[in-house]
Amino acid sequence: MAIEHHVEKSGQDARQGAELGSVRWVLRISLALAVIAGFVIYFSFFKL
Repeated sequence: MAIEHHVEKSGQDARQGAELGSVRWVLRISLALAVIAGFVIYFSFFKL
């Protein structure tokens, strides 16, 4: 006989990692650099 346990957690309690401000900046800068690199590569192959 299986007994099911239902645990309700808030969003903060369910989160697996720590939310640090520096991590957000690294992700934003990385995304911006990836987009810029994509434009550079695109325009180097397909000159308008």
